[in-house]
Amino acid sequence: MLRRDRQIRTQIHQLADACIFAASFWVACLLRANPQIADWLNLGSIPQDAFDKVGWLFFVLIPAAPLILESQNFYNRPPLCPRAAIFWPLAKGCLIITVGLVLVTYALNLVVPRGVMTFFGFISFALVYAKEEMVRLAFKSRMAQIQYKRRFILVGTAREIARMRRELQERGDEGTEIVAELDLIETPVQQIVSLLHDHSVFGVILSARHTNFEQVEYVIRACELEGVEVWLLADFFSTQMSRTTLDELLGHPLLIFRTTPEASWRLLAKQLMDFSGALVLLAVLSPLFLLVAAAVRFNSPGPALFRQQRSGLNGAPFTLYKFRTMVTNAEQFQHELAAMNEMRGPVFKITNDPRVTPVGKFLRKYSLDELPQLFNVLRGEMSLVGPRPLPVDEVKRFENLAHRRRLSMKPGLTCLWQVSGRNQISDFKEWVRLDLEYIDNWSLWLDSKILLRTIPAVLRGTGAK
Repeated sequence: MLRRDRQIRTQIHQLADACIFAASFWVACLLRANPQIADWLNLGSIPQDAFDKVGWLFFVLIPAAPLILESQNFYNRPPLCPRAAIFWPLAKGCLIITVGLVLVTYALNLVVPRGVMTFFGFISFALVYAKEEMVRLAFKSRMAQIQYKRRFILVGTAREIARMRRELQERGDEGTEIVAELDLIETPVQQIVSLLHDHSVFGVILSARHTNFEQVEYVIRACELEGVEVWLLADFFSTQMSRTTLDELLGHPLLIFRTTPEASWRLLAKQLMDFSGALVLLAVLSPLFLLVAAAVRFNSPGPALFRQQRSGLNGAPFTLYKFRTMVTNAEQFQHELAAMNEMRGPVFKITNDPRVTPVGKFLRKYSLDELPQLFNVLRGEMSLVGPRPLPVDEVKRFENLAHRRRLSMKPGLTCLWQVSGRNQISDFKEWVRLDLEYIDNWSLWLDSKILLRTIPAVLRGTGAK
């Protein structure tokens, strides 16, 4: 929907398609050079050096193929468009590319077996179309809905809300969901805070063309306080807020007030690092998983895994997995231990928790109980590095709404406060300060440093409770 999002998605597809076309030409050459296939299709034999002078065509295909597909409007479409919008532009593009290669080889007097071009045309079409079908299936999956579905609140006058809703339905994409609306004329603007909490939204789309700018400022400040993006539909708006981004929405100029990193290749690299890292760690540590699960079951009756609802990105609840370190009915006794809480704020932590089992103490000391959260990372609900996810009921008890800004980035297995003293921090405000410091200064290098600092902190088991 946003121009920047479209550009990133298009560049990914163009890079993938360029590689597919180059690979298709290579496969076509292999097939034509295969004697059995040549005999089966009555194509005749070819000399062994037939392809010695055509290697540079690979470097022609890589930049040329995406450009030709783009000229056919192949990339100017939503992810879940009708298949005809994929089939015909792709067919015309493959035909143009194939004919273009024939003309280039003829003009340069290169001898390329005709069967190669025929194979190339069909193979490239089939592989690119198969890629598009795989993308379609992936986009429809539940994991993709969790990752890419964005929930928004529409804010403005009734007329402006109706116009935005109509345009979003007509030209919006499947990744956008309007979960609530706020009429600035009929409804008190203060209700925006409860709507942000109730719907765990990604952002607020705000039209200020005919509304009071004091109300607009209130909405922006409320969202900024909690780390929620504001997409302001306005031709011009004077503001002193830092990190504003100019974009467009359905042809309208748009100002985004953002306190978190914007969509970029760096964030895409972070997601790739999360997925691949979790996959590798799960494969390598699978024997340890079995050993820990057996120890938990042997030490205390009950399941090996503990499941709890935690607040994820933008406060959206998800099921977090841990190895169970307490007795099975531990949560029922938490209110009896409230007086022993050592953390100032809404978070509950005590050093010698009587509910923790002997095996649980060992698992907690070396953070082995957190290993099942690699599945949460693999599902896209968590990241390897990010603010630690808190239980939903603890998030609801936040007295300072500014603390909710820690929810504006995906929660992680490890974070800055864990490598800056781990659980020795006793003030929740200090915990939040370190989380916000991470969000405000995020980079791939910072993630890498935190991961490297986590390893010795875990191995030493210092400060764990």
